[in-house]
Amino acid sequence: MIFTLHIWRQKSPQVGGSFSTYIINNIDGDTSFLEMLDQLNEQLIHQNEDCIVFDYDCREGICGACSLVINGYPHGEKTATTTCQLYMREYKNETELWIEPWRANSFAVLKDLTVDRSAFDRIIQSGGYVSVHTGSAPEANNILVEKNTADEAFSAAECIGCGACVAVCPNASASLFVAAKISHLMLLPQGEIESNGRAHNMMMQMQDEGFGSCSNHRYCERVCPKGISLQNITRMNNILG
Repeated sequence: MIFTLHIWRQKSPQVGGSFSTYIINNIDGDTSFLEMLDQLNEQLIHQNEDCIVFDYDCREGICGACSLVINGYPHGEKTATTTCQLYMREYKNETELWIEPWRANSFAVLKDLTVDRSAFDRIIQSGGYVSVHTGSAPEANNILVEKNTADEAFSAAECIGCGACVAVCPNASASLFVAAKISHLMLLPQGEIESNGRAHNMMMQMQDEGFGSCSNHRYCERVCPKGISLQNITRMNNILG
């Protein structure tokens, strides 16, 4: 397959960027999206051009680093999928692709397709942990947790902090990310005791980082590669009053 790629190029946060167009051919349908970018970079090296900078780590849909907007969709149009899990056969009928980084003031573009998501780290540092003394690890069955509650906590904990919810939100809100982190701790006995303070501190930090507020567009739930539910935002709002 042959693809025409319009890729965002930007040298630094202080310099404006623009789209550059590249043609790449001989792409097999079983080639992953990131492998396709690797092949393009090999092509650019042979042409003595700068490689395209993009993030990745696990390439297994776990870390959330592969943060790309493809034809207007964070992580691409396929649901419940990270960019690294996309294969080029998904685009056999879309041979012209526009690839850009997350778009949010709180996610500064470092270079090309890589953004600074350290704002998420600071939100976690503000309260996304259990600080009370719990002693040594107890035997698992000593603390009883209803299965439905454990399942909800696990579903919230699946959030990988990729930032797709921010990229798609018209307000650039991080509410789904924050709510997931609050939920997975407050639903369990070890984290419940600090729920109110945690929710307040993390929400305040989210606002300080420049993220917008939630206005229920629901786009975040649709593009989340882990299917994090909006029910978590409702739970967070109930805590905040």
